[in-house]
Amino acid sequence: MADTVLYEVSDGLATITLNRPEAMNAMNVAAKVALREAVETAAADPAVRAVLLTAAGDRAFCVGQDLKEHVGLLLQDKESGTQATMNTVRDHYNPIVRALTGMAKPVVAAVNGVAAGAGFGFALAADYRVVAETAAFNTSFAGVALTADSGMSWTLPRLIGHSRAADLLLFPRSIGAREAYELGIVNRLVPAEALAEEAAKVARALAEGPTVAYAALKESLAYGADHSLAEALEKEDELQTKAGASEDHTIAVQAFIAKERPRYLGR
Repeated sequence: MADTVLYEVSDGLATITLNRPEAMNAMNVAAKVALREAVETAAADPAVRAVLLTAAGDRAFCVGQDLKEHVGLLLQDKESGTQATMNTVRDHYNPIVRALTGMAKPVVAAVNGVAAGAGFGFALAADYRVVAETAAFNTSFAGVALTADSGMSWTLPRLIGHSRAADLLLFPRSIGAREAYELGIVNRLVPAEALAEEAAKVARALAEGPTVAYAALKESLAYGADHSLAEALEKEDELQTKAGASEDHTIAVQAFIAKERPRYLGR
C-alpha cells in the first residue's frame, strides 16, 4: 500500500488508516487506489476476521474528493475533450464500497472528525460506526454541483429514511455527532480522547467472535433490504443452516453447557 493509506494485520484484525492528515484525508488518485487495494486485500485474506477503518489526525476522517487535484484533472479533460476524471466513481469509489459492504467479515469505522462526501459514504459502508463526539458529517455533493456516490444513495436512506436522506443530500449541511447519533447514523458515540481505544475494542471483539455468523448476519441484512419477507425467510433458512454447520456453533454450544467462554475459530 502507498503511504497515503496504511495497512496492518494483527491477530485477525486488519487496520486500514487513511493517512493524509495534512489534507484532511482527502482522496487524491493515489489515496483512492491505495484504499481500494487495502479493502480488497482485507476482503480476500482468510486470516483477516474483521476490519477497522480509521484515519490519521484529529480534524477529519475523510473530506471526500481532493478538490485541488480534481480541478486540475477537469482542466486536463477539457483540453483533451474527455471526461476521464469522472471515471473515478467506477474505477475507485464503487470497488471500495463493494469491498466494504460485500466482504464476509465485519467492518468498523472509527470516525474521528469530519466525514464529508465520499468520506461520509465510506463510513456508511461500514457495518458499525464508532464516532467521536467532536466529529461531523456532510453529504457535500450538491454543494459542488454533483450527485451522490460512494453508495450514499443506497446506504443513507436505509439508515435514516428517504425524506431525511433527501433533505441532507439536497441541502448539504454539517451535522454534529450527537445529531447523527439521534438520526441513526452513529452506532456508538464516545469522547474524542476515547475513540481509538473504544473503536479498537469493538473491532477486536468482532475479530475474536463467531465470524461465520457475523458474515451471515451481514449478508442477511443486505438481502432483507431489497427483498420480500418471504424471500428473507428463505435466505435466513439458508444462512442459518450454514451457520449451524460451522465449528464456531459447536464451540458456542459446548461452551454454554460448560459455562465457559467460547474461543471461536472463525470457521
